[in-house]
Amino acid sequence: MTAVKLPELAAYCQDLLETDRFRDYCPNGIQIEGKVQVRKIVSGVTANLALIDAALAANADAILVHHGYFWRNEDPTLVGMKRQRIVRLLQAEVSLLAYHLPLDAHPVFGNNAQLAERLGLQVEGRFGSNDPAIGMYGRVVQPQTAREFVQTISQQLARTPLHIEGGRSDIRTVAWCSGAAQDYFRDAVALGVDAFITGEVSEWCVHMAREAGVHYFAAGHHATERYGVQALGDHLMQHFGIAHQFIEIDNPV
Repeated sequence: MTAVKLPELAAYCQDLLETDRFRDYCPNGIQIEGKVQVRKIVSGVTANLALIDAALAANADAILVHHGYFWRNEDPTLVGMKRQRIVRLLQAEVSLLAYHLPLDAHPVFGNNAQLAERLGLQVEGRFGSNDPAIGMYGRVVQPQTAREFVQTISQQLARTPLHIEGGRSDIRTVAWCSGAAQDYFRDAVALGVDAFITGEVSEWCVHMAREAGVHYFAAGHHATERYGVQALGDHLMQHFGIAHQFIEIDNPV
C-alpha cells in the first residue's frame, strides 16, 4: 500500500485549504502527531472517543476531522474526557488532523460547497462576517415549495430539518452556511433570499423568519457537516494513493 509522510500530507492540506487565510477558533492541521508514514486515513466529523476507537479498529494511521481539539477559551488541562481521547491517540501513534473554517469555506471540498451539490443549489456568491466569507448564496435549479424543499433536505441529508415557515411558498433563492451559523441569518435576510439553511437554530431565529418572510431550515449541525471531510479524504486518497474510510458517528444535533 502506498504511504505518504505526515508532514507532506499536512503541507499539502495547508496549501489546498489555504489555512493561513483564516483566523480560526482552533489550530488547523496536525493537532496530535503520530507515526511518520500514513497509509490509511479515517475521516469523521468530530474527534470523539467513538470515532477514535473505530479508527484504531480500522487500522488508521491518521484521523481527519472537522471538529478537533484545543478550542479558544477551553480549559487547556489534559484531564477527564480530553485526556482519554488524547491518550488513545498517543499510545497508538495515530495522528489527528483537523480543519475547521478552511473546510467550511473551500469552493470544492468545503462543507458549504458539498451541501450545495447535494441539495441542488447553484452557487452565485458568498456572504457572512468571516474574512474570507464562508456562507454561500444562490438559487435552486427548479423552484420548489417549502414542503418539497423539506423533502429534498430530508432525502439528501437523511435528517428531517426543523422548518420555520416564512414568506411565500415557492423557494427560488437560498443562502446557507453549515454547522452553528444561525447568526448568519441576519445577513441572509439582508440578501433578500427566500430561504436560509444551517445546522442549528436559536429562539430569536423563529421570530425573524416569520417577520422577515424568509424560510428557516435547521438541518442539523452534524448532518450539514458530514460531506466536506469525506470529499477531502477522497481527494487525498486519489492524490497520494493512500486508503481512506469515512466513519459515521451519528449525532442528532
